[in-house]
Amino acid sequence: MLKKGSKLETRNSKLALRVGYGFDSHEFRPGIPLKIGGIKLKHDKGLGGHSDGDVLLHAITDALLGAVAAPDIGALFPPSEPKWKDADSAIFLGEALKRVRQAGYAIANIDASLILAAPKIGPHAGVIRLRLAELLGIAANCVGLKAKTPEGLNSENAVLAHVVVLLEGIRKKSPPRPSTLRKRAS
Repeated sequence: MLKKGSKLETRNSKLALRVGYGFDSHEFRPGIPLKIGGIKLKHDKGLGGHSDGDVLLHAITDALLGAVAAPDIGALFPPSEPKWKDADSAIFLGEALKRVRQAGYAIANIDASLILAAPKIGPHAGVIRLRLAELLGIAANCVGLKAKTPEGLNSENAVLAHVVVLLEGIRKKSPPRPSTLRKRAS
């Protein structure tokens, strides 16, 4: 039985590992630059959205927030707020990373799948992976990125992103024991 006003804690609240899942989709629109994974790609259309429409950064942001049971991207950065109009999605990702660190976790790895008919992601995958690694503060070999075509999904005018993230607990250094401090002082 919980006491009134107490924080809900379970035996799993302080796990060494946490998994988060993120999903996002945006429709192509003319007259907008295409940005995926923090990289501008050449294409005749971009992704519509209140911010810059970076479907991959949005899905990563939600995966990180979900892993630490934080509010989702829409709750933290509502599209109804004018200040987020055309905002760089790296801002949202930065907030998610801050919340992950505050919860005592670090990213072990991420795995992302993009579903789109065009442009082909293969030629850009390496650059996108490097940019994601830079934004996330992890090694590029900890960033998985795949692209699939939307065969049979009837979504040729959109990009869908699915992301899974694995977080690991950060071990805090314990303060030295008093007996160790005495030995050092001698």
